[in-house]
Amino acid sequence: MPTATPRTVDEVLRISAQRDPDRTALRFRERRWSYRELDLAVDRVAARLRERGLRPGDRVAAFGRNSDAYLVLFLACSRAGLVHVPVNYNARAAEVGHMLSQSGSGALFADPSCLAAAGLDGGGGRGPGAGPGPGVRGTLREGAGDDVLAWAASGPVEPLRSAAEPDGLAQLLYTSGTTSAPKGAMLSHRALLDEYATCVDTLDLARDDVPLHALPLYHSAQMHVFLLPYLAVGATNHLVDGADAGDLLRRVEADGATSFFAPPTVWIDIERHPDFARRDLSTLRKAYYGAAAMPVAVLARLRETLPRVGFYNIFGQTEAGPLTAVLRPEEHRERPASVGLPVPRVQLRVVDAQMNDVAAGERGEVVYRSSQLCSGYWRMPDETEAAFAGGWFHSGDLAYRDEEGYLYVVDRIKDVINSGGVLIASREVEEALYSHPAVAEAAVIATPHPRWVEAVTAVVVARGEASAHELIEHVRARLSPQKAPKAVHFVERLPRNPSGKVLKRELRERFGGVASAVACAQRV
Repeated sequence: MPTATPRTVDEVLRISAQRDPDRTALRFRERRWSYRELDLAVDRVAARLRERGLRPGDRVAAFGRNSDAYLVLFLACSRAGLVHVPVNYNARAAEVGHMLSQSGSGALFADPSCLAAAGLDGGGGRGPGAGPGPGVRGTLREGAGDDVLAWAASGPVEPLRSAAEPDGLAQLLYTSGTTSAPKGAMLSHRALLDEYATCVDTLDLARDDVPLHALPLYHSAQMHVFLLPYLAVGATNHLVDGADAGDLLRRVEADGATSFFAPPTVWIDIERHPDFARRDLSTLRKAYYGAAAMPVAVLARLRETLPRVGFYNIFGQTEAGPLTAVLRPEEHRERPASVGLPVPRVQLRVVDAQMNDVAAGERGEVVYRSSQLCSGYWRMPDETEAAFAGGWFHSGDLAYRDEEGYLYVVDRIKDVINSGGVLIASREVEEALYSHPAVAEAAVIATPHPRWVEAVTAVVVARGEASAHELIEHVRARLSPQKAPKAVHFVERLPRNPSGKVLKRELRERFGGVASAVACAQRV
């Protein structure tokens, strides 16, 4: 982090602008922003937000794809003392309406194309499920009137002092909702600044890096683990809208990118893309993955193909800022399946149901204490009390630690399958499936079964010829017979949120009442 100490999130940019005013801070499409220009744009947009009657503590929703305008709005909200509410740009009308209503947002800035795709009209968000909507409406790009980029182009030139306070809310980050409805995690400025300091120190983020940012900015990892920490150290950031593997490979080569983060799904697409072997990726030095489990077999192929690249496994969750553990490049050879050691500022335990620490090698729930943690869930006191029971934040992750303290995540507790009294981690079965050459993607869920109560059921995206029987036998040869799938369903794609996490809730809804696609090759 810089020598000056920021008090609020927007001061991260202000300090870098004072240190390196003419250095390029951000490139997006044909536009280039110096640190001075970006800071001035934030001042201008913050002033316009105040002119529209928004007051410190009011919530401002952002519904758009990656753009320079999206970043400017986020930092302008901070400077004006407002609370930024990022909305999944793939959300539909009812989902947008839920977030606007639950957060009590007083303003909505959106890409018109996102509104149209959501089934909302071009007036800023009125439509099925959206309710009365916020009073202030504007556009992030492709728009007119109260448009963020138009505001950023003219207005006051005197620097504004941040109206935010360190312990005030900076953002309501809605959880990904893979197993339940999204909840708004309340992140303060102080929590996010501690997160940024942790990321710079543990992920080796440096001023001379050339980072490429492709994951959605509404996602906490891209915004708070990479983009804001990189602005803090003064790097030149390249922002793209979308994670097409071919385009990303082209951008790494053209921009000379040295640093890149993506979820495993994107890394899988990159590793399978025909340009992976043809593009010049010699500038790439730091490769980060996280947000979902990386298949060990895929990781091995990536490391073999890119021997000069250091791979970092970043682990955590929205409520924790999100970074809680890191497996560094030099630790991958001996522990490729681990998510690493806890980062500074995070206390991590693995406990049983009575909150007792379990021994090394024993499974339990991961719980946290940290200055990076959210203060709770917005307007959800019961859920907040349950999440922080016993004075520790309960992650919902089932894991164990080895003798040296390295953490191994087994599964989400809600995804553990109880088949005939045997507890089976879906992730373990998925790893076995990924070792088959014909499996491109795999997800394992529990479905109702008349005898076993819950049956191990695999949902597979194939990239070659393989029968359900063959895949079941493949797993049976690697795991105990009880863990072999009772059924295999082939699909064209797995439902995922933009962070790459499989929406297993949707798979359970789709296949929970479907008869087995194949009978067991052998009764267990």
